[in-house]
Amino acid sequence: MPKEIEFHFKSPNDSPGYLLGQVTMLWQRKQKKVLDPLDLTQTQFALLAALGWLSKKSNAVTQSDIANQSNADRMMVSKVLRTLEEKGFITRAEHETDTRAKTIRLTKEGGVVLQKALIEIERADVEFFASLSNRLPAFNKNMVSLIDTNSE
Repeated sequence: MPKEIEFHFKSPNDSPGYLLGQVTMLWQRKQKKVLDPLDLTQTQFALLAALGWLSKKSNAVTQSDIANQSNADRMMVSKVLRTLEEKGFITRAEHETDTRAKTIRLTKEGGVVLQKALIEIERADVEFFASLSNRLPAFNKNMVSLIDTNSE
């Protein structure tokens, strides 16, 4: 008979990693529910939102900029941007100064779908995190701390 497996935590509810995974899955389901009617995945939305945010400051947003803003894998970003281009939500054009880079821009349709998605996602987030009430700023501060501490 194998030796009994020993867990550091007394129960799953004592494990921050387990709890984070559970919360993440529930949150992703909620996001999927509001993004499906807009023909967007959560990843596509995240990259469109990164492009939208970066476009407020620059007319020469690159794929690399989007990957950095969204903390995403560059190859995955390339594939998702190709899909967004096929859907007509973005365009890719030659960069004015960097021959290796493409300038990524929202199309009119992409801007419309992003605005609709932002409204729905923000509404879903408010509902999802409502139970934290006045503890939400501390929760957000803790998440930022985890991101800052664990970023490479």
